[in-house]
Amino acid sequence: MSSIFTVNGKLSYLKLACQAAILLALVAGVMAFVTANKTFTLVLDGQSSSVQAHGGSVADVLKVADISVSGADHVTPALDSAVADGDVITVNTAKDITVKLDGAEQRVTTTSTKISGLISQLGIAANAKISAPVDTLLANSSEVSIITPKQVTVVADGKKRVTTTTAHDVSDLLAETGVTLGKEDRVSAPGVATVVENMVVKVSRVNTEGTVTEASDVPFETVESTDAALYVDQKKTVTAGVAGSVEKTFRTVTVDGAVVSRTEIASKVVKEAVVEKISVGSKERPAAKQKTTTAAGSNTGAAAPAMANEAMWDAIAQCEATGNWSINTGNGYYGGLQFDIGTWLGAGGGAYAPNASLATKAQQIDIANKVYATRGLQPWGCAHAAG
Repeated sequence: MSSIFTVNGKLSYLKLACQAAILLALVAGVMAFVTANKTFTLVLDGQSSSVQAHGGSVADVLKVADISVSGADHVTPALDSAVADGDVITVNTAKDITVKLDGAEQRVTTTSTKISGLISQLGIAANAKISAPVDTLLANSSEVSIITPKQVTVVADGKKRVTTTTAHDVSDLLAETGVTLGKEDRVSAPGVATVVENMVVKVSRVNTEGTVTEASDVPFETVESTDAALYVDQKKTVTAGVAGSVEKTFRTVTVDGAVVSRTEIASKVVKEAVVEKISVGSKERPAAKQKTTTAAGSNTGAAAPAMANEAMWDAIAQCEATGNWSINTGNGYYGGLQFDIGTWLGAGGGAYAPNASLATKAQQIDIANKVYATRGLQPWGCAHAAG
C-alpha cells in the first residue's frame, strides 16, 4: 500500500483523513472557479464574439478581452455596471471618418457602427447617394462619399424639365435625364461641373450641316456712247437694261433651329443681265434770238421830273429798304419807299412801271411826292426817319 496512507507499514487513518480533506478542498476550489466563470457576448463595432470571464463588472470583462476604451467610445452597459452570465456588452468605438459631402471633404467623429448611423448623425436625407451600402460597417470604411439630392432644371429640345437628382456632375445629370449630346451641341456648363441646388443646365442643339438656296437679282450695267445727231441735253435709250438672276447655295449653322451664320458654297447664273445702252447728244443747240420788243413788266422809260425832297426820301428809303431802290422781297411792297401796288398805280406810277421796284429812284420820288401832297407821310412806317 502506498506510503502516503501508511505509517510503519500500517494503514494510518489520520493520513487518510488529511488526504481526503485536501482532495475535497481541491474539488471545492475547482467547483468554485467553474461556478464564478461566466460567458458574455461582446459586440465590438458591430462584430460579435464570445468572452469568458469571472469579473463582476463590464470593465472587468473588457479587461479580460483586452479591449481598451476611451471617453469618446460608447459602451453599453456602463463600465461600472455589474454583469451576469449571458449578458451582451456592446462597444462602439469612436472613429474618424473622412466624409466627402457634395464634393467638400470633412472629418467626422462617430460611434455609429454602420454608414446608416453616420448618415443619420449628419442629418442627411434618406434618398442621398452614398458611395457604399448603408449597412456597411464603418470599421471597414475610412472614407464615405455622399451626394445629397438637389432640385435642378434641364432645358433641352424645346422642353424644360425640373427634377431632383443625386448626379455628381453635369455629364451624370444629362445621362440620368436621358439627354444625349451631339458632336456639335453646346451645354451651358462643362460636363465636369459639380451639380448644385437650383442649377439650370441648357443644352443647345447645333447643326453645322444645313444648306439653303436663294435666288437674287444681278443689276445690269449701263454703257453710254456719243451721238452727234442729238443735242448735248438729250439722251436716248438704245437698249433697255434687264436685271439678271443668280442662284446661291449657303452652308448654314443653326442653334436650336435658328440660323446664326452661313457661308456661300456654290453660285449659279440663272439668267444673264442685259447691258443698258444709252446715246448722249454732243451737238450744241443754236443760240436763242433776242426779242426786240420791250418785255412785259419792264420800265416804260418815261422821264421823271427833277427829284424834290430827295434827302427826306433817301432817309425814309434807308429805313424802309436799307436804301435799295429796286428791292422786291415778295412781301407785296416794292422799291426803296415800299409802295404797295394799289398806292403806286393810284398815284400814277403805272406811267413808269408795273410796280415801284422796276422804276428808277427819280420815278419813285415823283410818285412819292404826289402821295405826300395829298396824305403827308402817314402811309410810311418810317416817317420818323424824315426828322
